[in-house]
Amino acid sequence: MPRTAKSSPTAAPAHLRPEGLAFLRSLARNNDRDWFTPRKAIFEAELKEPMLAIIRKVTDAMSGFAPEFVRPAEKSFFRIYRDIRFSANKKPYKDHVAAWWAHQGLEKTSGAGYYFQISGKEVIIAAGAYMPEKDQLAAIRHWLLENHVAFKKLTQRAAVRKVFSEFEGNPLVRAPKGFPVDHPALDLIRCRQWGLSATLPAAAALQPDFAATLIRHFRLVAPIVDALNTPIVAALSPRKKVLFGLD
Repeated sequence: MPRTAKSSPTAAPAHLRPEGLAFLRSLARNNDRDWFTPRKAIFEAELKEPMLAIIRKVTDAMSGFAPEFVRPAEKSFFRIYRDIRFSANKKPYKDHVAAWWAHQGLEKTSGAGYYFQISGKEVIIAAGAYMPEKDQLAAIRHWLLENHVAFKKLTQRAAVRKVFSEFEGNPLVRAPKGFPVDHPALDLIRCRQWGLSATLPAAAALQPDFAATLIRHFRLVAPIVDALNTPIVAALSPRKKVLFGLD
């Protein structure tokens, strides 16, 4: 039976074929609707379906080490279309395909999670809190006041450092308002993002064990993602009601 764009996503392998990378490289050179529209079926067959298969395989494994991140593959897969409403860059399409796993209850915000993207040039695997909202940012910073030693131990583990590099953090120039300027973890507290990333050759996405590679990376940094989400999830927990002044 010939392979078509409408074939079942479950029939796709959990890795890309060379045609998928070739499409991404061509898209980077021809980022316009006139080029993409007649080739949409190729995008769906060579990129969307394999990506959903990869995501499903990773999500199945997450049930063992990150069960709070299990969600339908379609919810983790990012659309190829860019939001150009407020951007000076009017190119309509991303030059990569990507996925993001958010913690249950934080799907509409940010929090810390797991991410990977494939472009024609490279594969990026990342985990952490990249764009936490204002309240989440404050929660992580306050948590780090008391837990910075344990957090640094997690990020400095030899197995982690062998594979990942730490986010630069997009730090503030000085201590955030209300935080001590002489705190021993000021380097962490000044950050506006926390996490790690690894870069692999684009050809890694062609390997039959690509999903297994993602799983190994995500499993390695799961304690860091859990740590960053600890204060955020705690803030979401309903407070104990007090009756007649007694608790």
